[in-house]
Amino acid sequence: MMKVRLKRAVAISGLLVLGLCGRSQNKIVVYQTDFGLKDGAVSEMKGVAMAVSPDLKLFDLTHEIPAYDIWAAAYRLQQTVPYWPAGTVFVSVVDPGVGTARKSVVLKTKTGVFIVTPDNGTLTLIAESLGIEAIREIDETVNRRPDSRKSYTFHGRDVYSYTGARLAAGVISYEQVGPLLARQEVVSIPYQKAELKGPAILGTIPVLDVQYGNVWTNIPGELFQQLHVAFGENIQVRILHQGKEVYKGEMPYMSTFGAVPPGKPLAYLNSLLQLAFALNQGNFAAANNIGSGGDWQVEVRRK
Repeated sequence: MMKVRLKRAVAISGLLVLGLCGRSQNKIVVYQTDFGLKDGAVSEMKGVAMAVSPDLKLFDLTHEIPAYDIWAAAYRLQQTVPYWPAGTVFVSVVDPGVGTARKSVVLKTKTGVFIVTPDNGTLTLIAESLGIEAIREIDETVNRRPDSRKSYTFHGRDVYSYTGARLAAGVISYEQVGPLLARQEVVSIPYQKAELKGPAILGTIPVLDVQYGNVWTNIPGELFQQLHVAFGENIQVRILHQGKEVYKGEMPYMSTFGAVPPGKPLAYLNSLLQLAFALNQGNFAAANNIGSGGDWQVEVRRK
């Protein structure tokens, strides 16, 4: 009788361990890369994940990050991660330093989302906006696709997708990813944070609305309102690249594009409720040779 009870207790404890292992994950994996969809790279990554567990739910953030553009990867994570539930695993692979000494990590945000990625600047913005619960370096002696030791240039498939899938499926716990980094901080890309400085608000242009050429800033609506600008009033806008002025002009602050004639500029709050600039039915970025990234700055004043 005692042996039966002991076996039952061991079985229950084993189930509890398995439950705890997968409790904080929800079997969702979201992929972001600069691979494009012209070849089989993304499909290979997803195939590795499905081999880990066919119960996983796989989604795409984007695979159209410009080649090697770590900043764009950082921004798209910041834009997207807050809308996914706790327990989701993001696999972000924009890795121009593949095979070098950069660390392969899994960051857990304070909101409970996991991000599997090289620690090369990709985590700059998400670490600031959602906070760092913990960062672990991937132990590749355990968390690497079997028989992939001779592959040095596709860690997206062999390390990141494999580890992300194992974590999402509950095959491993977060603690089993690997050791905590000695310093719980990420490699960061320098940029101009949004701030009120005298009569002006300073910020950066983290990304373009690539479909339409609108110029998005990192200036939140709440900060912009400190200039006390009403709809219809003009603001002065100055845009610089690496400290050199690229654009200077005036435009009205409006609630929507159709409030100005076609081809005319306006300032508005985008879908993230951040200040942006556009030409109604035109391409503001192309018309003014404006790009995006940490080396682009913007200055806004009330007229």
